[in-house]
Amino acid sequence: MNAVQVDRFCHEALLYAGQEEFLKGVVPFLRQGLAADEAIMVVAASESIAALQEALGEQAEQVHFADMADIGRNPARILPHWQNFVDEHVGVGRRARGVGEPIWPGRTSDEVIECQVHERLLNVAFARGGPWRLLCPYDVESLAPEVVQEARRSHPMVTTSGLRETSPPFLPSQHSMAELDRALPEPTGPVARLGYEHGLDTLASVRKFVADEAQRLGLAEEGVKCLVLATNELVTNSLRHGPGEGTVRLWREDGAMVCEVRDRGHFSPAPLVGRQRPNIEQVGGRGLWLANQLCDLVQIRAEEEGTVVRLHML
Repeated sequence: MNAVQVDRFCHEALLYAGQEEFLKGVVPFLRQGLAADEAIMVVAASESIAALQEALGEQAEQVHFADMADIGRNPARILPHWQNFVDEHVGVGRRARGVGEPIWPGRTSDEVIECQVHERLLNVAFARGGPWRLLCPYDVESLAPEVVQEARRSHPMVTTSGLRETSPPFLPSQHSMAELDRALPEPTGPVARLGYEHGLDTLASVRKFVADEAQRLGLAEEGVKCLVLATNELVTNSLRHGPGEGTVRLWREDGAMVCEVRDRGHFSPAPLVGRQRPNIEQVGGRGLWLANQLCDLVQIRAEEEGTVVRLHML
């Protein structure tokens, strides 16, 4: 892999097959950064981190490693992690590069879609920032072909078998995210439901309903507390900014507890809402930010009938 100088954010995909190709693509990328005294962070699976540390030897001490299973359990938490890294280094004039592998074979289909949203939003978040490179590896042997094809659409540069080139299917930042805004399927099992509307005891009733149902369905105590708080924030937003009424539903699916808040309001959030820490002057967005910090997955969909937000707790 030849040395590359960039004058803006460069988002690249590495398409590899197996660990040997992974190391051949990533290790030279890291060593180039080390030779240039760049700040470097790798966010990947623990097995990948161990392999990279062994390959780098003593140089590994100069790289910051973080386990993607911790950082990116909820894909919406990955972008703020990169933002902190960029602010700390690129924001003070230093060059930087990173490696991030958000999608692995164990991801659920819901998680994969939110990871794909994350990959596209990186191009929005860093479009006007300082120069740095982010390499995102994709294992073509273990990932579905459509996942690999989407990587080509979300990364302007792609490296395959050592060849780095522009990606013809790449969709620019201004392209609509609509094709990833897929309708959410209906639950397959029993569902508990509570309607809500403006009233003195509305939020208390919602909190009790969520706590009781989550406990009944076997969610651990800490998870119940987080789910209640996140739901309370969403219903508060619905009452304050929406039509003043809606529905909360809870059910179990694929080993996760799912809580849905649905109303007839039409919410068109800024692309990065819930994925960037709200500033002091910001109006709105805090509820979704908090939900992403508390829950393992958050899905937001704008439908013809209104807005749907689903909270997942594993």
